Amino acid sequence: LDSHRSPAEAPPPSRSPRPPSPPPRSARERPACVSMATLEARITALEDDVSTMQADYNESLDTIWMLLAAMLVFFMHSGFSMLEAGCVRHKNTQNILAKNLIVVTVGFLCWYIIGFPIALGSPEEPNKFAGGNHFAMDGFWDNKSKFREWLFQGAFCATGGTIVSGAMAERTQLKGFITYTVLLTSIIYPVVIWWGWSGGGIFNYTNDNGESESIVKGAPLQDFAGSGLVHLVGGIGALCGAVI
Repeated sequence: LDSHRSPAEAPPPSRSPRPPSPPPRSARERPACVSMATLEARITALEDDVSTMQADYNESLDTIWMLLAAMLVFFMHSGFSMLEAGCVRHKNTQNILAKNLIVVTVGFLCWYIIGFPIALGSPEEPNKFAGGNHFAMDGFWDNKSKFREWLFQGAFCATGGTIVSGAMAERTQLKGFITYTVLLTSIIYPVVIWWGWSGGGIFNYTNDNGESESIVKGAPLQDFAGSGLVHLVGGIGALCGAVI
């Protein structure tokens, strides 16, 4: 019957639904406009972050290197102990080992309390004879790089004391060596270090013209790797002890 339906009675053709009309422009999400000042502020903040990261990286490398160097110098005491134990008679082995142990214990305590402040503690009123700041690590938390410097320089201080223990092996009593160690690590060695390494001592200081010179009005001391002052103090101390 449908086939005989007249055209007027035929169903209207189906139409696809009309897509929804877009929202008005005011309701659309517009792209954010960033001003030039904002971009410059972001770039400046990024540069500051990169600079901070670079400084932290360099600080970490410096700390690792100084700790490694300090451990190598500190480990030399085991070699000193074996060398000196092999050079003395069997009955004096414990005595010489005890002296090496005293250097790295009592010596470091003296370096902690008064040695480092005299050697590298810049006072408020600098002088050419000795330092006088950071007693017992006072103020180290304000500049944490002082911790690594303290350990590194303390290892050299103890090394200067160990030189004498070998030169005076079987020649001095234990109490005499303890007295010597206290004096060397507290006063003698630190004062000499201030003279040469502080940049304001008699061997190397800055004159009124901004030039580095020594007390003899000549070129300032250039101590390569610290070999000069460490062995100077230790060698003279050992000579005096052996002569006495």
